[in-house]
Order: sequence, then C-alpha cells, then structure tokens
Amino acid sequence: MKPDWDKLMKAFKGHKTTLVADVDCTSGGEPLCEKVGVQGYPTIKYGDPNGLEDYEGGRDYEELKSFAESLKPVCTPSQLDSCSEEDKALIKEYEALSVADLKEKVETKETAIKDAESTFEKEVEKLQEKYEELEKTKSETIADIKKSGLGLLKSVIAAKGKGEL
Repeated sequence: MKPDWDKLMKAFKGHKTTLVADVDCTSGGEPLCEKVGVQGYPTIKYGDPNGLEDYEGGRDYEELKSFAESLKPVCTPSQLDSCSEEDKALIKEYEALSVADLKEKVETKETAIKDAESTFEKEVEKLQEKYEELEKTKSETIADIKKSGLGLLKSVIAAKGKGEL
C-alpha cells in the first residue's frame, strides 16, 4: 500500500481543499496517532482534523484516488457553506455552550463509543467461545461416527459391488 499512498500524496500535493499525508505512529507520531484514535497500522483517516473518520475502502491507488477526489470540504464552524441546515443549527446550539459543557458532551459521546466497542468485544468473545464449543462437538461427533464402523460399512459396500460383477 505504501507505494500507492506515496503516489496519492504526490498527486494531491498542493491541492486546494484536500491534504493527503502520512504519519509514522511508531517513530515520533505517537501522540498524534493516539489523539486521533489510530489503533492499528496502516490506518487511513479523513475529514475534519478535529473529528477524523476511519476510511474503510479499497487500498490500491485507483480506489484511494477515487475516494480522495470525492471528498468535499467538511462542515465546521469556519466552513458553514459546507454545512446542511441541520448541522448549522447544531453548530449554533453548540456555540451557545461553555467550553466545559462542550467537553462534557464530547466525553459523554466518547464514553458511549467505548461502551459500544466494549460490548461488541465481549459479545464477539462469547461468539468465539460458542464457535470453539460447536467445533469441538462437531469434531467429536464425526470422530465417533467414523469409529462406529463407517469405514467398514463403505468397505463392505465396495466388496459387495465387486462380488456382483
């Protein structure tokens, strides 16, 4: 992916509204990566630097380029032209709040995200345990069936078939 990403950075160098860049999260970029929620590598993020979203699309040059070309300026308080009426109303509502109240709302929403991720991980763990239990039961059942004479049954059928020729 690195050569395609480098090619994409070159193609968008100096672009009016789109910045394509990379950060090494293992050598000096750790604080930024932690701040924006990078948990694995490579991770691609896009959008407002204060609220980056995870990119989940293809990783080859053409797919990355197509996605980057489709990006529009994001809605922010300094770019209201990019906002829907609903977003403008939210911004107006949020601007009326104190910084402490805004931080509390952010913390509440981030906690809700962490709770959702935690619930997901716990449920996946339960599914994994159930899968392993079912896999073990299936393997034991198949082994028992084979031990109960399946091979001999097949051998007798084959022998009878030869005897009737």
